Amino acid sequence: MPRALIVEDDRHIRELVALHLGLEDIESVEVADGREALDRLAAEPFDVVILDLMLPNVDGLTICRAVRRGGPNREVPILMLTARREESDKVLGLESGADDYLAKPFGTRELVARVRALLRRPRAGVAASPADQAVITIGRLTVDAARQQVRVDGRDVGLTAQEFRLVHLLASHPGIVYSRETLLERVWPEQTHVTPRSVDTLVKRVRKRIEDDPGNPRYLLTVWGTGYKFADA
Repeated sequence: MPRALIVEDDRHIRELVALHLGLEDIESVEVADGREALDRLAAEPFDVVILDLMLPNVDGLTICRAVRRGGPNREVPILMLTARREESDKVLGLESGADDYLAKPFGTRELVARVRALLRRPRAGVAASPADQAVITIGRLTVDAARQQVRVDGRDVGLTAQEFRLVHLLASHPGIVYSRETLLERVWPEQTHVTPRSVDTLVKRVRKRIEDDPGNPRYLLTVWGTGYKFADA
């Protein structure tokens, strides 16, 4: 049974989410405080995290960044909840490492559908098919699909599962330009609510991790008016 960590200070919302996830055979652990959430996330693995933005003691953005830095839940899918609807807040959540974003008030059917979609996504540690297990080398960067690992100059680069999917897809086809729409379909499978801005945000995050100079990238290149590509090997 998948385990979800629900981090929400509103008891009514927290219990409502747990109830509907339980109907889908998803076990829930409920937390109302940001500091307690950090302790739980550092101590035990979860399959998905439903994280409110505004929390007592430690806010959701801080929790998201802390989780992505390392620990047993570094790759866990995170669905961020917020009462804010501005695009800037959504982008900030995605840049902090969230995989999805849902504004309050929301429908429970939509929330459950998004959680199910996150649980279906491939994650680091899942065995790759034989055709996808080759190690790709482009300049000083290597992508090892079997180990779900990216290295630059021999240094491990910590990527989320979503970030790794983007790098692996583009690095597997160097020089091929992918439109934002195609990347949405390949990196965000079975989701229709994300926008091309989500692609730009993810690219920005990846560049910070793999490029010496993110403002003048060597590997993950922009093709103006079209999309993105990886540099030729």
